[in-house]
Amino acid sequence: MKRILGLCLALALFSCGDNEKKTTKKVVDHNVEFEKFKSQFIEELWKENPIWSSYEGFHDYDSILPIPNEENLQKSLSFAKNMQNKLNQFNEKDLSDLNRIDWYMIRDYLNSIDFYENEFKSYEWNPASYNLGGAFFQVINYRKDPLDKRLKNIQLKLKNVDAYYKAAKANLKNPTKVHTELAIEQLEGSKSIFEKTLIDSLEVAELDVEFKNHFKKLIEKAVHSIDDYVTYLKDDVLPNLPEDDESFRIGKELFEKKFQHQIQSAYSAEEIFKAAVEEKNRLHDQMYRLSDMLWEKYFGEKEKPGVILEQIQMVIDEVSKSHVHRDSFITAIRQQIPELEKFVIDHDLLTLDPNKPLVVRETPEYMRGVAGASISAPGPYDQDAETYYNVTPLDHYSEEEAESYLREYNDYVLQILNIHEAIPGHYTQLVYSNQSPSMIKSILGNGAMIEGWAVYTEKMMLEAGYGGDHLEMGLMYYKWNLRTVCNTILDYGVHVHDFTEEDVMGLLMKEAFQQKSEAVGKWRRARLSQVQLCSYFTGYYEIMQLRDEMREVLGENFDLKEFHEEFLSYGSAPVKYIRMLMLENAKNKVIKSAA
Repeated sequence: MKRILGLCLALALFSCGDNEKKTTKKVVDHNVEFEKFKSQFIEELWKENPIWSSYEGFHDYDSILPIPNEENLQKSLSFAKNMQNKLNQFNEKDLSDLNRIDWYMIRDYLNSIDFYENEFKSYEWNPASYNLGGAFFQVINYRKDPLDKRLKNIQLKLKNVDAYYKAAKANLKNPTKVHTELAIEQLEGSKSIFEKTLIDSLEVAELDVEFKNHFKKLIEKAVHSIDDYVTYLKDDVLPNLPEDDESFRIGKELFEKKFQHQIQSAYSAEEIFKAAVEEKNRLHDQMYRLSDMLWEKYFGEKEKPGVILEQIQMVIDEVSKSHVHRDSFITAIRQQIPELEKFVIDHDLLTLDPNKPLVVRETPEYMRGVAGASISAPGPYDQDAETYYNVTPLDHYSEEEAESYLREYNDYVLQILNIHEAIPGHYTQLVYSNQSPSMIKSILGNGAMIEGWAVYTEKMMLEAGYGGDHLEMGLMYYKWNLRTVCNTILDYGVHVHDFTEEDVMGLLMKEAFQQKSEAVGKWRRARLSQVQLCSYFTGYYEIMQLRDEMREVLGENFDLKEFHEEFLSYGSAPVKYIRMLMLENAKNKVIKSAA
């Protein structure tokens, strides 16, 4: 009997081992085939989106300028359907963990195409979406190609500019007033790319006279097409729009759908909105506590007002008086970058790559009008290119406007801004993203993860001791973090709850303690965009939850630097997918250590 049991056990073990080998081989085969599919997907993606590919650092299609007409729309839908059919041939459960995330991200992107083309239809109501300044700048700025080659690609691209703007005019059906005004502003600025940047490059190129003359004629024609489009917006569109045009509001149904496609959160937009309202109240409590501690320093024996928000505002107003001169704004930012690098290294928070350049520059004119500071990072194909920290100069502000802006970005807030935009925020995360072994996670990067990381680093740096024991830094951090929270309340409020300008000014100036110039700019931004303002708090909220979960699972083995580097190693994937893998890995570590 024992002999029979032993034989059966041996056969069972042999059979299991054989099955395991077959299973392992099956998984390997699936992953090999999926890698082939990903390469094909990316190749077809760039054929469909040559301008996007240039931004990502892939320049094989720099000479192509697609015409935004019905034919192009149908090609996009056909691409999505074809790729979805091929993706469905793979069962995500048969793929490795990293490929499983790629499978989800490709699926999510393909699903979004139908939504944006057939439901959202911003090409019908957003005249500012037809701005070609950046598309041409990306080509001329690609230094790895010889200048002559870049100019020849641009020459071919220029030939379609006239047809492009004719199609743009034909597409516009229900343009909003605020998007029309932005289009006029940005297109006037983008002409400098054609009239100056391209012409200056042409002058130093070693090309024959005939080519240069023809090129200049194409530039003149392109500028004329832009001018004609702007004139159309000024004379035919804008006068026919009501002064109180509110068509920029997209409503709850579209907002929820866009939130899921763009943010890709584990939560609904409404759930995040409610969480933001709760967080606002918590931050007010923290700020009131700090304002109490700072009161005597700034007001001596003066009696407190007895109203929480009023007391906080009074202390903030005094602290905000400490700021740089308007002419030193960009210089101050440049000087702070090395200080942030040193702090991160000294406190062992994250590994920084010293070979990746960060260039602080004035925001190019064609990009102005939405944000005062931003990062323009190289794509995954051009990882060695410079990363730009765009800062809009204050030369267009009056003295009163400049003072308001500088009080908003006072000495303390300016440091938090640099943490967010540069180190260890956006700049650092995007360097890691480009190093990710998965191209999919780079090119289909999730905005909420990217913005959420930048917001998370603000809190993390202060937790590590940045700012020392200055209570002012804590107060201003809470004020800045309140801005992130109120971004979500503002975004959802404007598009779902019909917040008026008065509602927005009350929220931002009275409850978020923002300067008028900042509040006015954010009201404009909320009307120009939808959902994006939710990305900051949503990503931050989910990252903080993940960090708490990881601490709970790993206990005393939790290491902050390891958490940061593992989180960033997954590229710019949605937090909900990163969470899935990190918690799984953490639980496996615990099981192994207990064995």
